[in-house]
Amino acid sequence: MAGKRVMVGEIGRPHGVRGLVRLRAFTEDPSAIARYSPLTDESGTRRFVLTLKGGDIAAIEGVADRDAAQRLTGTRLYVERDRLPPPAEEEFYLTDLIGLAAVTEGGDRLGQVRAVEDHGAGAFLVIEGEGREHLLPFTRAAVPVVDIAGGRVTVALPDEVIVAPQKGEDAA
Repeated sequence: MAGKRVMVGEIGRPHGVRGLVRLRAFTEDPSAIARYSPLTDESGTRRFVLTLKGGDIAAIEGVADRDAAQRLTGTRLYVERDRLPPPAEEEFYLTDLIGLAAVTEGGDRLGQVRAVEDHGAGAFLVIEGEGREHLLPFTRAAVPVVDIAGGRVTVALPDEVIVAPQKGEDAA
C-alpha cells in the first residue's frame, strides 16, 4: 500500500475575506480531516495545513485573503494511504480495489480494476481487459466477493450487460 494516496477532501468556495474556505471532507467523521494535515494536492507537490474553524469552515496555512482562497477552489486534498486507520474486518478502502484482478463467477478473467468512480449515484468499478472496458455497479449483487488479500474481485455480470464486439469481430 506504500505510495497509494487517498482523496479525503476538496476545497470549496471562500468564506469571508480573511482566506477561510468551505471544505468538503470525505472522511467518516468530517472533522477528522484536519488530523491528517498536512494534505497534498493531486500532484503531491503542494502541501496544505488545515485548521478547522467550525462546521465545514477551515483555515489553510499561508492563505490570508479571499483572492488566495478563491484560487484554491476545487483543489482535491490527498493523504498517504498508510496514514489512514486500518479498515475493520470485511471492510476496505475503495482505493484498495484498484489493480485487483476481476474474474467472473465461473473463474474466467475479465480484466483488472482500473478505477473506482462515484459521480453521486453510487460507486462503480471500471474494469479493463482484452481491449474492452466494463463499468459495473459496485453492489453486492454485481461484485459478490472482494478478496483484497487474494488480489481479486469476483463479478456477476448483470443480464443487462451487453459486451459489444471489438473491431474485426463478428457481431453475430
